[in-house]
Amino acid sequence: MSKSMVVSVILLAIFLLCSPSSVAVLLNKLQLPPPLTGPESLAFDRNGGGPYVTSSDGRIFKYVGSNEGFKEYAYTAPNRNRTICDGLADFSVVQAICGRPLGLGFNHQTNDLYVADAYFGLVKVGPNGGNATQLVGPTQANSTMFADGLDVDPDTGIVYFTIASTNYKLKDFQTVLASGSGDNSGSLLRYDPSTNQTTVLLRNLTIPSGVAVSKEGSFVLVSEYLANRIQRVWLKGPRANSSELFMLLAGRPDNIKRNSGGQFWISVSSFLGTPRSPGCSTLPSGVRVNENGLVLQIVSLVEEYGPEAASEVQEYNGTLYGGSLLASYATSFTS
Repeated sequence: MSKSMVVSVILLAIFLLCSPSSVAVLLNKLQLPPPLTGPESLAFDRNGGGPYVTSSDGRIFKYVGSNEGFKEYAYTAPNRNRTICDGLADFSVVQAICGRPLGLGFNHQTNDLYVADAYFGLVKVGPNGGNATQLVGPTQANSTMFADGLDVDPDTGIVYFTIASTNYKLKDFQTVLASGSGDNSGSLLRYDPSTNQTTVLLRNLTIPSGVAVSKEGSFVLVSEYLANRIQRVWLKGPRANSSELFMLLAGRPDNIKRNSGGQFWISVSSFLGTPRSPGCSTLPSGVRVNENGLVLQIVSLVEEYGPEAASEVQEYNGTLYGGSLLASYATSFTS
């Protein structure tokens, strides 16, 4: 990306964030069972069921309608102890035992649900839900902690996921933000279910939190939360096995989700003031870009999440869905 394109993207982002037309219209708050928080990521199965969401106590829930709300679907910790685990708040030290699912993605060919769990690594839940199977544990991923973002190539079934850090655990996340740490121990990995092989695609990333493969499978995007940027790793073509800057953002990018047209929705949290200062205000938004990094739309999520940072924006069947690591609900809305 040229310097002029980077500048234009940032200026356009700032302009659209201030534009009244970019404000989202809230349709519904999809409330997790109290006292749970943290529907950080969302996914829909091949039959359109869902959304499925992650939660703070290590379980994954499926939304089954406005009358019944969310119902338990799966959990990531082996030998889960409900007495200890059910109802945990975010960033609890017990999450190392109970699990903390973050990134979600379905393989629509098999209807298996893949999960990036902050403490158990990459796991898979079968079509009937229940207990997850660990595929890439901390030792196999050359890491002891903090798997985060995830996406599944719809054609090949290959799973792309991130290790946010090998120096910090999820429970330390607020400390990392407050300290302004430039930790760059993160990485982007690829897991091939046909061979059970895991490959590291990119290292030295600064809290990589979101990942999305392109519609044609020619490249994969990875966001660096503390670096305010997104990188592109080429998978096919003359530039295969190389990486480049995809775009810079006027805020911190979290999850990335591809829509049916091959565009990408990026969850971005901008700040008024220093992010770690007491008087800081958060401006959560969803940014839609094309495969060239051109900003097409920005939707403010202030009405949806107020001062909380949004973690994901996803477009499904004409509706936008939002998630947050700290909120007690997911959202569905139009713009």
